Amino acid sequence: MNFRTKLMGVAALLSVMLAGTAKAQIGKPFIHDPSTIAECDGKYYTFGTGGGGLISEDGWTWNGGAVRPGGGAAPDVIKIGDRYLVVYGSTGGGLGGGHDGRINTMWNKTLDPKSPDFKFTEPIVVASSANMEDCDAIDPGLLLDPTTGRLWMSYGTYFGFIRLVELDPKTGKRVEGNKAINIAIDCEATDLMYRDGWYYLLGTHGTCCDGANSTYNIVVGRSRKVTGPYLDNMGRDMLEGGGKMVVAAGGRVTGPGHFGRWILGDGVEKMSCHYEADLDQSGRSVLGIRPLLWKNGWPVAGENFKEGTYEIESERRGYALELVVDFTRMPGGMRGFGRNNDEPIKPVASQQLSDVINTWPTGNIDVRIGDYMFRPHQKWTITAVPDGGGNPGGPYYKIVIEGTERALAATADAELVTVPKFTGAPEQLWRIDQLTDGTYRIMPKVVPNSKEQLALISSGDSTPTLGKFDMNSDNSKWNFKAH
Repeated sequence: MNFRTKLMGVAALLSVMLAGTAKAQIGKPFIHDPSTIAECDGKYYTFGTGGGGLISEDGWTWNGGAVRPGGGAAPDVIKIGDRYLVVYGSTGGGLGGGHDGRINTMWNKTLDPKSPDFKFTEPIVVASSANMEDCDAIDPGLLLDPTTGRLWMSYGTYFGFIRLVELDPKTGKRVEGNKAINIAIDCEATDLMYRDGWYYLLGTHGTCCDGANSTYNIVVGRSRKVTGPYLDNMGRDMLEGGGKMVVAAGGRVTGPGHFGRWILGDGVEKMSCHYEADLDQSGRSVLGIRPLLWKNGWPVAGENFKEGTYEIESERRGYALELVVDFTRMPGGMRGFGRNNDEPIKPVASQQLSDVINTWPTGNIDVRIGDYMFRPHQKWTITAVPDGGGNPGGPYYKIVIEGTERALAATADAELVTVPKFTGAPEQLWRIDQLTDGTYRIMPKVVPNSKEQLALISSGDSTPTLGKFDMNSDNSKWNFKAH
């Protein structure tokens, strides 16, 4: 994070990468340079520039309250064992016109400032820069290598190189004798992650700190070794300015920067960032959380679910979720064979809700999966429930038949039904997560009389039910198609 606006001739504001509008979190999610999100005792934390940060009970509504001493800029946090390691830049980034900087680490047993165990250790300097050397000691990012247990830190800004150093995961100190390695240029606010034999270097490219005119975007390169070289999809080295796009501006938010990876479970990953400006929130810098997808071995920002009317399609075979009601035929028969091809062309009206609703039962109606024919019993309107709470990156939704209040609900025997009217009961609230392959997981907030977390699954081509989510099975995956 560079405190001066960097007018360095980078491209103008990038075009929308994903369809629709990317939404930030709710509450007061105002933060700049957020750390990777960490969980502590059932709550979520992220820290930002200037000290302090945000806390969330559910991962959707964020407010201030996190505490981090030392001030400074662009922290990161990681849990190692039963402790949390926080790292931050105490100066640098052009403060006062120079590039003097220090990066510090400190430990805490908890991130909850109300806990009796809440006490940060004294900061330890693990990297520094002086005068006009070719690296700023600021913007640290941490990786605990899951294959070796070694702890790595990348750091630096546009003013010179991005560097990599090794830290001791037991002490938070720099490994004695370790020399910094140059791994990238032309970016800042870097972060590291590991997946399937690859190390990924995420860098923030473009200009910051200019509100709606900031051109921040996040790019990536990968390497088989943590020390690099980090190459993009075209084989360009990040030491030569390479980088594949992960996320750019879109909708009403601009300037995504400061990537963090948040793994919620098998197949469910999120990425955190800040948007330099949310035009719907006074142009302020806000916390953003997006699904993290993987395509051909590369990370890319997914889409937060958007309200609308959809076919809910099973990945298993491509059939659609529908009400168990009698099929109502449309008027007219076969058109073709032997007909007069010179007769006038007239549109045929689609079947409407009013054509069929009086044939449906008035009480509960079961659901099944069947051939999609864009009929009223197959169209689902999905909207957020304002007082329904949320989950990491999204609210809970109600799922109703279009034009009605007939709502999808979980039953006490872990099955599905539609009830005549949405009441806001927790078994009528649904969590929707985009998975790493781009499909979706659909889960009820609760299953009555059960503590299990179950998902909507297709137990057969025509049979939906609730069961354990399995990322390796298409039975557990769904798509939403607007028609």
